[in-house]
Amino acid sequence: MNWLLPKGTSTVAAEVDALLQFIIVVSIILFIIVVGGTALFVVLYRKKKQEQVDFTKDLSHNTKLEIIWTVIPLILVTIVFFWGFKSYMKIRLAPGDAIEIKVTAQKWFWQFDYPDGVSNTNELVVPAGVPVKLVMSSQDVIHSFFVPNFRVKMDVLPNRYTVAWFEATENGVYDLFCAEYCGTGHSKMLGKVRVVSEPEYAAWLEENSSFGEGMSLAELGAKLYKSKACVTCHSVDGSPLVGPTFKGVFGHTVKLNDGSSVKADENYLRESILKPQAKVVEGFQPVMPTYQSILKPREVDALIEYIKSLGE
Repeated sequence: MNWLLPKGTSTVAAEVDALLQFIIVVSIILFIIVVGGTALFVVLYRKKKQEQVDFTKDLSHNTKLEIIWTVIPLILVTIVFFWGFKSYMKIRLAPGDAIEIKVTAQKWFWQFDYPDGVSNTNELVVPAGVPVKLVMSSQDVIHSFFVPNFRVKMDVLPNRYTVAWFEATENGVYDLFCAEYCGTGHSKMLGKVRVVSEPEYAAWLEENSSFGEGMSLAELGAKLYKSKACVTCHSVDGSPLVGPTFKGVFGHTVKLNDGSSVKADENYLRESILKPQAKVVEGFQPVMPTYQSILKPREVDALIEYIKSLGE
């Protein structure tokens, strides 16, 4: 199926592709029979010029033909149903020894929380050859977790959990999309799934468990600006995106949507990160999600220091 879909790199991809290929081949065959037969009858039984038309006698039905066109589709549909149900159950039921990762979706990024406390944004790092179970929920609207190479797609809903799982078979970096329209930043809700060997995965977990140690607050903030998806909505070069730019904002007077103004000091920046709907900048929509459950206190301080370092 590589001519139609990206290369399958999970344990369920081949089974999904086989079923899809069966449906496509059967559909093509039936299309040729129906459309080809119709075209053939049009040619064979067309009315010729000056030809006397003899109408056929009325026919009530043809029992043999009716049985054929009922039984054959019934057999095909039954095959697809049981084949699809078997594949569906395999996709839905995660193995008991799977690594469980919590996935949180919100406008417009993915948050991944690992069992040992490591957290990452927009990049899911997993070991090859090991089943991974995703327990997913949304902080706002409906999103959809979709990795085409794994043939995995599952809606991510607010106020409830959905579950998906996969076992990657090849190392590499694979695209992660949100497959459910979720607002103005939907097209930018992109992520990556990085599949590595088990030793590399263990080293990555150890490295990220001590993320930020030995860095200044501003240096840590610069890394968080990218890793926590701030870059999706806020520029650092003065250009407005979904949200206002970070460049030169600190120390300035900011006009708000309610007509009031506020000075962009440390308290304002902290409130904008943790309670973004409290004071919305003039000309922008109140679409930013809260980072209260995502950023640790030191990380909030680091982002503030980074914004301050971009100049007044």
